[in-house]
Amino acid sequence: MRSVVLQTHQAVVVAWLVLPGQVIRAHVHPTGQDSWTVLSGEGEYFLDRDGNTATIRTGDIAVAQAGEVHGVRNVGDVPLEFVSIVSPADAGFEAL
Repeated sequence: MRSVVLQTHQAVVVAWLVLPGQVIRAHVHPTGQDSWTVLSGEGEYFLDRDGNTATIRTGDIAVAQAGEVHGVRNVGDVPLEFVSIVSPADAGFEAL
């Protein structure tokens, strides 16, 4: 579930709820960064086009610079909740 909290020219702030087993597909923002703050849960955070991942969990912050691959799979038993800030708002989106 994706809920836009705030959208300006400078940024888009989104609250995410990813249920166990759900995936946000790997993607890039070609001209901006996406910063995630994990509020609860656990996931496999996609790091690159080769499928490498890192575990993210409650309290972690993950930052994908412009053009860097990111996405997540909820590998836990509870919802993964995080806040995403994409800046600038027109950073673009390319699914992989």
